[in-house]
Amino acid sequence: MNDQSPIARPEFDPQAAPAPMAMLAELTHRCPLKCPYCSNPLDLARRSEELTTEEWVRVFHEAARMGVLQLHLSGGEPAARRDLPDILTGAVEAGLYSNLITSGVGLTEKTYAELVARGLDHVQLSIQGTDAETADRIGGYRGGFDAKLRVAEWIGASGVPLTVNAVMHRQNLDRLEQTIELAVRLGARRLEIAHTQYHGWAYRNRAALMPTAAQVKRAGEIAREAAVRLKNVLVIDYVTPDHLATYPKPCMGGWGRVGLNVTPTGKVLPCHAAETITALSFDNVRDRPLAEIWERGEAFTAYRGVDWMPDPCKSCDRRFKDWGGCRCQAFAWNGDAATVDPACSKAPNHAQMREAALAEGGEAHQDAFDYRVM
Repeated sequence: MNDQSPIARPEFDPQAAPAPMAMLAELTHRCPLKCPYCSNPLDLARRSEELTTEEWVRVFHEAARMGVLQLHLSGGEPAARRDLPDILTGAVEAGLYSNLITSGVGLTEKTYAELVARGLDHVQLSIQGTDAETADRIGGYRGGFDAKLRVAEWIGASGVPLTVNAVMHRQNLDRLEQTIELAVRLGARRLEIAHTQYHGWAYRNRAALMPTAAQVKRAGEIAREAAVRLKNVLVIDYVTPDHLATYPKPCMGGWGRVGLNVTPTGKVLPCHAAETITALSFDNVRDRPLAEIWERGEAFTAYRGVDWMPDPCKSCDRRFKDWGGCRCQAFAWNGDAATVDPACSKAPNHAQMREAALAEGGEAHQDAFDYRVM
């Protein structure tokens, strides 16, 4: 007799800690570029504080045992670490899919060839502009644009898949069409058009970076048209700016649900900007196993799921879609991370956030940058 009863599946528990899919390993804060929107914190870690090669390799194996599949090797500039090939070997031996997130500046052809030989799976190359004058001014490094073009040639010759990451803002958004053309010319398979997220360095530079509403509207039209036109050539991911949105984006796919970050000093974060929430404390891989931090760490359980949510979030039909939005943004605007993300149109101060963005992108804007410095 055949049992035709359906297979029993576990009930969906929004408070549970599912296995993380991805980990961002910030190998160092050192970087030759000085991007004014850098995602690193204002207080940058020194070389002497960084995790050792052996510590990173141990963390990779812990991550793999937890269920992590994708490892993003980032910084700063990961090529600033001379042990980068050995770090990559540790990731490969742990069975992780490796993605090198690089500015290309400081990466030599010899080092890149060694990374490929050791099993590098993917490269994400950042660009700041579509010509040397613009890109080098934004990145604060003369010769950076030409270095990126050389690295893109090496990537193309090696056959490793390439993603181009273009952080967009007021001072380069009008050249979005040229940015898309450059990604195609570089042989990229994917283009991330990522509007600046205003935390840390970007928050300090928001009057120089905030786009106008007209720029954002036009950029969305350009991205949608290009996604259709280049369907079989280039995958385009378009990330809208929170400050001019109607609803918030799910932070990291939901706080403590999809991915985690490990800083150069070993702190484990639910997202790259989480340290801006000064009310939280963060565990360190030097003191506690990674799986234990993910499952029970204070920072991860604080806003995981929906139980922490205030109204109108807790009764909203989008709560399992955006998971309450950005906790860092709520903290920055409200002084309390457990409040409504002001990017949401239902937030009490949504209009205030939008008005501030329109003002900073309009007459109140400035052109000079406060560059990232160690």
